[in-house]
Amino acid sequence: MKHARRLATRAFRASEGEFLAEGPQAVREALTVAGATLEVFASSQSSDQHRDLRAAAEAVGVPWHVVTDEVIATIADTVQPQGLVARCAAVDVTLDALLADRPEFVVVCADIRDPGNAGAVIRCADAAGADGVVFVGDSVDPFNPKSVRATVGSVFHLPIVVDKDITATLSRLQSGGMQVLAADGGGDVGLYDSAIDLSAPTAWLMGNEAWGLPEEIRGLADAVIAVPIYGRAESLNLATAAAVCLYATAQARNK
Repeated sequence: MKHARRLATRAFRASEGEFLAEGPQAVREALTVAGATLEVFASSQSSDQHRDLRAAAEAVGVPWHVVTDEVIATIADTVQPQGLVARCAAVDVTLDALLADRPEFVVVCADIRDPGNAGAVIRCADAAGADGVVFVGDSVDPFNPKSVRATVGSVFHLPIVVDKDITATLSRLQSGGMQVLAADGGGDVGLYDSAIDLSAPTAWLMGNEAWGLPEEIRGLADAVIAVPIYGRAESLNLATAAAVCLYATAQARNK
């Protein structure tokens, strides 16, 4: 229990190569990935409600601990826990591993800081059929409990890369045949401009929630794209802008 609770901190997650997945949907998806789930903590009520998950855990030899509500509250990150928390082995991959699969559609998050946004982008990328999500620079840890919760299980569905070097990452994606499109309100080209071929292998570059993409990072992209605003809103938040860009790409690729 103490070990699981310490996984609330990024340093301990990194040193142990583990993270927590909270809630029935996250636990369900974790159990579908071989070796991802190390153990599950469940309240007695949740054990009764989710007998299918307990059976799935036991079928693959994952320990299922029935514990008190107080123990769940100690481990869980939420104010009102859902009664299920899985301790999971790290599922992130290296950039080399991602590139070895010749991705054609990825999202790169540069210096994003909000864990909810990180999780929402992973979920959007999963829904849009992306081949991976890359977190670069000083981005939030995508395995932060809030980030994992916001993915609603998508954290287990597609490759996730964490890399410090923004310049090197973008260069390697371009060398692999991908166009890097930076999403920015002050973009030179509109998202639906005919000059942009969204069906081509694409890496979308999303910037920080507050200050977007610095000029030196924008300059690394092949094009800077603006999401059109038709009403009076000043801008879109990061997760919404990402969803719009990713689905525009998905539509172009699936025609």
